[in-house]
Amino acid sequence: MGNTALITGASSGIGKEFARYHGARGGDLVLVARSKEKLKELKTELENNHGISVMVIAADLAVPDSADQIFAATEEAGLEIDILINNAGFGGHGKFHQRKLARDLAMMQVNMTSLVALTHLYLKGMVQRNSGKILHVASTAAFLPGPLQAVYYATKSFVLSFSQAIAQELEGTGVTSTALCPGAVATGFVAAGDLYGVKVFDNAASAESVAECGYEAMLKGDLVKINEKGLHFMLNWVVPFLPRKTVLKISQQSMEKC
Repeated sequence: MGNTALITGASSGIGKEFARYHGARGGDLVLVARSKEKLKELKTELENNHGISVMVIAADLAVPDSADQIFAATEEAGLEIDILINNAGFGGHGKFHQRKLARDLAMMQVNMTSLVALTHLYLKGMVQRNSGKILHVASTAAFLPGPLQAVYYATKSFVLSFSQAIAQELEGTGVTSTALCPGAVATGFVAAGDLYGVKVFDNAASAESVAECGYEAMLKGDLVKINEKGLHFMLNWVVPFLPRKTVLKISQQSMEKC
């Protein structure tokens, strides 16, 4: 298996740490995000520190044809993508009917549609080569409905379901699909999603620790990985047995601002 990884949302947060983790292991990179300047800074850092090759693609995954443009760029460069890390995504706080619909539709495009498109485009080559790894960054939000983040939670449920389904389809191909489901993470996600004051972010995990956890799970071909043992137990052994109304109330309370 080759060692070139394409990472979306690579300019900051978990995506940036994925890039550093992969680069430190001698892997080449294709970095995708909206900010070309931030990507160029990271490219310089990684190439200087690790002697690797880094390609930068500035693209907005909220734009419907962005996945095709990214794929065309790597094809033109003659690159085979061995690892696809679908990390890009964003959330948003508030009651669904009070939020701007355009913002939630853009969220669905980034979190789901572009993710699916990139996976489809690069997965074909992986299957043909009988080698490849895909890591989808979902969330613990994928395990339950999310009042006050209704669309975000729903998108992450989609990602978790999609990742597991294709993982089963890929049995015997040499290609794996892993869903990373972190809890709260200390990144720019809080500011971008208007989540200041939400208590669950008070003890958020570091982006570096989450990236390492997800990357290692991907290498092992794990189906689903939750980065915190307590959350793993709660979501798999407590939440499924609670009344649905209770789950909804707990979920909303966790997203309420102080």
